[in-house]
Amino acid sequence: MKKTSIAMVFAALATASVLSACSPKFDWRDYRSPDGQFSALFPGKPSRLTRDVDLDGSKVSLTMTASQAEGNTFAIGNALMPTQAQAEAALPAMKAALLNNIKGSVRSEKSVSAASSTPAGTRQQSSLSIEASGTQQGKQTVLIARFIAQDKRIFQVVIIGDEKKLSREAIDTFMDSVKLE
Repeated sequence: MKKTSIAMVFAALATASVLSACSPKFDWRDYRSPDGQFSALFPGKPSRLTRDVDLDGSKVSLTMTASQAEGNTFAIGNALMPTQAQAEAALPAMKAALLNNIKGSVRSEKSVSAASSTPAGTRQQSSLSIEASGTQQGKQTVLIARFIAQDKRIFQVVIIGDEKKLSREAIDTFMDSVKLE
């Protein structure tokens, strides 16, 4: 089986988003994943792509949902890991892969872990949030990302693009709209 990097998945989604772009700058659309794992506002009609990726030795089927606005990519990836421990271990691997993609350095980073009770039982969640800068295709690039392990499922919520074309309002609209099921 051929290994696909997260960077290649992003490149394919970016291409698909550009080809399907037919909406204005930030045409916020409510989106619910077909598998019911998350909902979010995307700045245009999102595309979905599923690929097998290698996350630091763990091979998983990662589904990426993404759209573009002003040349910036807004994306959510999710996958099911075999165990909760592997889900938590995948967070730094996802971070490293995206940082490598932009040859980036972290400007800020925050980690949070929590347990919550639901009618179905206890749910464990860990998250790692970063803002980073780097270059992609010779251009200055900003990466805003949140990596989440919720029980055995992993999520990556990502905005990547030109910092000059990203308002704090657009960043907050996307990041704050993400709801995990």
